[in-house]
Amino acid sequence: MYEIIYNDIEPKEEDENTIKEVLKKCFKEEKIEDSKLIITITLTNEKNIRKINKQYRNMDKSTDVLSFPMFEKDELSRKIKNNLFEHEDILGDIIISIPKVKEQAKEYGHSFKRELSYMIVHGFYHLMGYDHINEEDKKEMRPKEKKILKDLNILRK
Repeated sequence: MYEIIYNDIEPKEEDENTIKEVLKKCFKEEKIEDSKLIITITLTNEKNIRKINKQYRNMDKSTDVLSFPMFEKDELSRKIKNNLFEHEDILGDIIISIPKVKEQAKEYGHSFKRELSYMIVHGFYHLMGYDHINEEDKKEMRPKEKKILKDLNILRK
């Protein structure tokens, strides 16, 4: 279901528990818990995420989360609908800047767990082919994110 990589960040059991809880709910909500799909989650610092952002998106700045899906939305939907996951397959990669998560949690006045959970859900739905660039796409993605967090009782404070 997932693998966590620590890149210049100390592992924390509570972060791993949060990631596990959130991804389990995401997989269940999208009915892919038996799909054998795997997500790689890299927890890192601002310097590393900035380097990745520059390399892959030509944006020379730090960010909170990056997502790199392996499937187009239509292709993934077809595979899920027809249960075409006989073997393990990579859904994609999510890279999260832990210092940025801490900063944003403080800025928005809620817990680190809530902000990390949101980054996981947000990244997951990007891997599922959703986006938020235009209003129409945002109207599809945001309710899905909110439902996961609400169902887990991980709310804004």
